[in-house]
Amino acid sequence: MEQLSYSAAWPARWSGEVTGALSCMVSTFEERYGYEPGANEVRIAGRKDSVTPAIDRELRGFEDLLTFYEAIDEVVLPDVGNGYFIHSADDVLRRLAEEGPVFVPEADDPHGIVIASDGGGISYVADRGGAIHRSRTASLDDADFDKVADNLPQFLDHVRRSIIRFVETAEPGDL
Repeated sequence: MEQLSYSAAWPARWSGEVTGALSCMVSTFEERYGYEPGANEVRIAGRKDSVTPAIDRELRGFEDLLTFYEAIDEVVLPDVGNGYFIHSADDVLRRLAEEGPVFVPEADDPHGIVIASDGGGISYVADRGGAIHRSRTASLDDADFDKVADNLPQFLDHVRRSIIRFVETAEPGDL
C-alpha cells in the first residue's frame, strides 16, 4: 500500500484493498479448505457507528483510532489464520469500562486499551503513544507484550499484508 498521510481517506483506501483481497480469498475458500467461509469483512461505519461524543472523550489521546472509527466499525476475519478481529469502538469502550486499562510495561504510558484479538485469545493493545502491542498469552493478567507496530497505520498495513499472504500461501505470517 502506497504510504499516504494518515487521514480520513487512509482507512477507506485500506478497507478497499482488504475487501479486494478478501473477495479473492472467499471465492476459492471452500474449494481450498473443504468448508464454507464465515463472514470475512471490513464493516464500514454507518451513521449509528460514527464517533459519538462519548467515544471521542474516552479515546482522546488515541487519535489514530478515532480516525479509524470514523470510517470503519470493525474488522471480522474468522478464516484468516486462526482468526483476527479489530473490535468496534463500542466493544473497546465496553471492555475498558468493565476491565480498566491494560498494563503494558513496555510502553511510555503503560495504560493501553485492547483494540483487537485473534481466535486464540491473543490481544492487541494500543498505547497512548500510538504503538500496538501483542500479548504473548491469552491472559492479560501480568501479561508480557511484544510491540508489533509503531502506530495504528503500520498495524493495519501489517493486517493487510497478512491477508494477502494468506490468500497467496494459506499462511498469515507473524501477525
